[in-house]
Amino acid sequence: MARLPGDPRRDHATRMVPGAAYSEVAPTPVAAPSLVGWSYRLAEELGVARPDREALEVLAGNRVLPGMRPYAARYGGHQFGTWAGQLGDGRALTLGEAVTPGRGRFEYQLKGAGPTPYSRRADGRAVLRSSLREFLCSEAMHFLGVPTTRALSLVTTGEPVVRDILYDGHPAPEPGAVVCRVAPSFLRFGHFEIASAHREHALLRDLALLLIEDHSPELDRGDPDVFGKLLDEIARRTAVLMAHWMRVGFVHGVMNTDNMSALGLTIDYGPYGWLEPFDPDWTPNTTDAQGRRYRFGHQPAVAQWNLARLCEAMFPLIGDEARLHESLSVYRDAFEEAHTAMLAQKLGLAAFDEGLVDPLFGLLHASRADMTLFFRALCEWRPGEPLLDHVAPSFYAPVDAEVAEVWHAWERMYAACIARDGLPEAGRRAAMKRVNPKYVLRNYLAQMAIEAATDGDTSVLERLYRVLERPYDDQPGEEDLAAKRPAWAEDKPGCSALSCSS
Repeated sequence: MARLPGDPRRDHATRMVPGAAYSEVAPTPVAAPSLVGWSYRLAEELGVARPDREALEVLAGNRVLPGMRPYAARYGGHQFGTWAGQLGDGRALTLGEAVTPGRGRFEYQLKGAGPTPYSRRADGRAVLRSSLREFLCSEAMHFLGVPTTRALSLVTTGEPVVRDILYDGHPAPEPGAVVCRVAPSFLRFGHFEIASAHREHALLRDLALLLIEDHSPELDRGDPDVFGKLLDEIARRTAVLMAHWMRVGFVHGVMNTDNMSALGLTIDYGPYGWLEPFDPDWTPNTTDAQGRRYRFGHQPAVAQWNLARLCEAMFPLIGDEARLHESLSVYRDAFEEAHTAMLAQKLGLAAFDEGLVDPLFGLLHASRADMTLFFRALCEWRPGEPLLDHVAPSFYAPVDAEVAEVWHAWERMYAACIARDGLPEAGRRAAMKRVNPKYVLRNYLAQMAIEAATDGDTSVLERLYRVLERPYDDQPGEEDLAAKRPAWAEDKPGCSALSCSS
């Protein structure tokens, strides 16, 4: 970011910051930092040791090491379809970048490290509840094979943070926490949107060139169409990301353009969730309960809408509306290709079959099937065995005779497709297990870890982390973590739908 123009001021005061990509600002120290979560696998990949006391002070925001230049990024965004103007890192601070030999450059960012010029009327802090959810889910998504930002550490601050979790006028203190997030870059669609909206075309160009230089060096900067090709690359990455979300049944919950990564990563884990039961209209975000803009089945279309806003922002660099439409076509084609290929893999088929898939999702909805458990059970089914005996335990309600008959008809179609492909049976089912996870971070499991950690017990968090490292493996003794959402969790706050409170 040192290659981009910065804010000349160095204070925390909330303000508009024209013409800059970031504001240098120091984290605000906390009273009593304590390490409660550590990603051993990410630390190993980065060559980072488990923190001693000095390193813990850095991860909490109490100490800035020589060479670090902490900053908060300035960006804008469309929130729930409406332009929101300047947003920016209101609770996040990037400490800097470091090069990991053989793996490239990574940005280290603290979330919950205190106020910034972009905090608006907030305090810049984060609570343990949302921080633990982000820490666990960032890593869980990585192990699922979904492009994502990562999380290195979770540190409690020893200080309370007041939040109104249900937005019902009853704020209450909660334990504070800081997450150290790691990614090759945290550049968002909103970085380009704010520069374009304010006619800061030099900044817009600098942002695009930085993205090319650091993350798409194969693009020729002298090519007259270099920015169009950059948009194509962003479109392809975003399409693959959407296909992965749909593959595992993940619902982000807040797909505002400021929460869309320019690298096609899952970013900003707020009120997310998995389909339990299957419902294409379900959203985990209570703020979105009426409009359901960010519902599961609408996510690919929202991503395309967000890309259209990015295309509009990039117009000053490209100047050709038809070229922008080409990038949107790249997205549509890339999503269709990735999505259908992943669905074929989930079903253990050599090729996608629309006539088989479309009625299946209707049946999953009608049967209130847990998407994760249904597809995992399907991995064990052999043609000739009663299909419903295998998959009915994944349903949240019994099916009537009429729906059961439709299932029998679908079973016959599926068996015919398997016979047509002629794939070895054992190999087919093993391949299905490699793309259909047994374990996902269900909201009720995260809530159990939150409640235990709030009481000082990190064993639930640690157990979840170990299991989620191997989501596709059968793990004896851990079957309870692959169970359907229990009845007690259906309406409990934090276990199904959630607010944006963090």
